[in-house]
Amino acid sequence: MTSDAPRLCLVTGATGYIGGRLVPDLLAAGHRVRVMTRSPERIRDHPWSGEVEVARADATDPEQVAAACEGVDVVYYLIHALATGPEFEETDRRTARVMAGAARTAGVGRLVYLGALEPQGEELSPHLRSRIEVAGILLASGVPTAVLRAAVVLGSGSASFEMLRYLTERLPVMVTPRWVHSRIQPIAIRDVLRYLVGCAELPATVHRGFDIGGPDVMNYAEMMQRYAVVAGLPRRRILPVPLFSPSLSSHWVGLITPVPAGIARPLVESLRNTVVCQEHDIAEFVPDPPEGLLSFDEAVRLAIARVHSSAVTTRWSSASTPGAPSSPLPTDPDWAGGSLYVDERTRTTTADADALWGVVEGIGGDSGWYSFPLAWRVRGWMDRAVGGVGLRRGRRDPAKLFVGDALDFWRVEELERGRLLRLRAEMRLPGLAWLEFHVEHDPANGGAVLRQRATFAPHGLAGHAYWWAVAAFHGFVFGGMVKGIARAAERP
Repeated sequence: MTSDAPRLCLVTGATGYIGGRLVPDLLAAGHRVRVMTRSPERIRDHPWSGEVEVARADATDPEQVAAACEGVDVVYYLIHALATGPEFEETDRRTARVMAGAARTAGVGRLVYLGALEPQGEELSPHLRSRIEVAGILLASGVPTAVLRAAVVLGSGSASFEMLRYLTERLPVMVTPRWVHSRIQPIAIRDVLRYLVGCAELPATVHRGFDIGGPDVMNYAEMMQRYAVVAGLPRRRILPVPLFSPSLSSHWVGLITPVPAGIARPLVESLRNTVVCQEHDIAEFVPDPPEGLLSFDEAVRLAIARVHSSAVTTRWSSASTPGAPSSPLPTDPDWAGGSLYVDERTRTTTADADALWGVVEGIGGDSGWYSFPLAWRVRGWMDRAVGGVGLRRGRRDPAKLFVGDALDFWRVEELERGRLLRLRAEMRLPGLAWLEFHVEHDPANGGAVLRQRATFAPHGLAGHAYWWAVAAFHGFVFGGMVKGIARAAERP
């Protein structure tokens, strides 16, 4: 194969923040793309879904991963077990070994991994330690490997950017942990993607790690002040104190930002380390653009513009929430798993079906849930208090949904545009829950019919007790919702 021939690139983690942006960039560069996912249905609504091959595989299954690697030239390994709990390092280790073995057996030409910068002479956070261990496993695979080592990635929708944005915008005065003075070299998502795409063309002799970072080195306090300037906010008052442990800091971040404590903690722990590039050798193989790498201010300005224009293509919540249920809605009455509780409501409206569907697809986020707002907020607070995602994840786009999108504390499980929206609950529950909306034309009355169905599959006695404890509120919440959606659709 000549150096300019298109490669077949396997992208793992294609439903995640980085992978979902890398796929279209690889296609634009002329490469063929295969994506590896446990849930192919989560790929189908992406604009590029018809241009890629899809391999169904669980990253922990050696046979499935080997099949996904068959005939592949370049594997982009973008899997990590962030926030899956105390065992996340073992999960990272196991899946990396599976991929290393599968790539070697399949004769893959190159592995590419997006890892983390390695601090010199410091005790590593568990997150950084795991990223560095995974890099070592892949480098020892016997397959030519390129590891791109980055610190904070700045881009609309990234967990790091969302933390920075919400902390700065919501807190004009803040008491902060000591880690706000650790030195960091952030990098714009645009430059990360350019390096990743460029790695497909690396010579087979290149087998090493590369530090990648933007032109600015600063600490987190300076990042917040610079963000405030770019966003047109007054200067922030930052008062560091020595009392914040990583656990306390992560809960504090979880309280202020949409990023839940389980994801915030490994990110916060990593911020206490100095993460600065020691070399820029990647430019020998993937030259910097003539205008140079994006500065911190430019990256923040672009990210803010995308947020304000609702042009965020992927978000930190694009990846599945660790520990969230993934079971499909059980069929009824054929389901053999036990009891199902169902709340069904129907509303006939004078609005046409298109207007009604527009309200249904736009539900959640800033639009809310059309019933008893305080009850929804309280439920979100309760979920955050027990380590759940709460309501603050919002939406990726204010009007359109894709299968797999996070929607407050729900996940879009099924979408038939104009007809059906099914949401699966990702809040902490003693059971599994779904919320469905069906929109139908009503030729007899010249309008449309909304059918709403909430389904709950309880786990044990606690699940049954939960359903009956909240059943009294269903009239306000679910009954109010179907009425509110209908009223909103009928407005001129």
